[in-house]
Amino acid sequence: MRLAFRVLRQFEGKTRLGPVVWVRSVSDSPPLRGVVNDNKDIKGVKGEQSWLCASSVPVLQTVRGHVEVRENFITEEEENALLKELEPGLKKKRYEFDHWDDAIHGYRETERLQWGSACAALLGRVRAVAFPEGSPLLGPVHVLDLDKAGYIKPHVDSVKFCGSTIAGLCLLSDSVMRLVREENPADWVDLLLSRRSLYILRDEARFKFTHEILKDEDSFFSGQRVPRHRRISVICRNLPV
Repeated sequence: MRLAFRVLRQFEGKTRLGPVVWVRSVSDSPPLRGVVNDNKDIKGVKGEQSWLCASSVPVLQTVRGHVEVRENFITEEEENALLKELEPGLKKKRYEFDHWDDAIHGYRETERLQWGSACAALLGRVRAVAFPEGSPLLGPVHVLDLDKAGYIKPHVDSVKFCGSTIAGLCLLSDSVMRLVREENPADWVDLLLSRRSLYILRDEARFKFTHEILKDEDSFFSGQRVPRHRRISVICRNLPV
């Protein structure tokens, strides 16, 4: 059965964006100037500066409070516990490169409602930090397994099935998520999603920006290469109200 989490629409007329800080993009297009968090060397930088950069100060201010990345949200042992539960089911599926609306390439996916006690407690922790207390939550958890050669194109999740917030655990690989304002493709934000981090998108970032996971060859953050390998995301959502 097709998952309920379907894309409402795909972003049209996407402009290819290169790395920030006056460097050339992978497509050798002219250099693009970006705003990088006050410190161009992301290594060793603490807090928001290590995972957030944008095309301008105004767009940075627009999404601040609506995007969040919690680095090292889970331990290596907790990651292994999740993988132990997920891998047997995922291995029975094949990677698909022909998503029904061409939004995802090179993926396997499933829904999971029942979890072992350790993983259930971990997901309870995700929900506690991501959603307001008492918020009606979608019961099944969406699991998306992206092959190294896979990627997710710009899209906005369907408001028919998803509420104001999505929260995803990032397993196995670092990656870069790009948000682009639908009304102005020149406005963009990059999030560095490190392995074992938790990302949260709320409200403005959910409904007025597309989001995507960059291809390995396009995977740069703040001018630095972020190699992307096989990536599993474990995603929780609240219900529309």
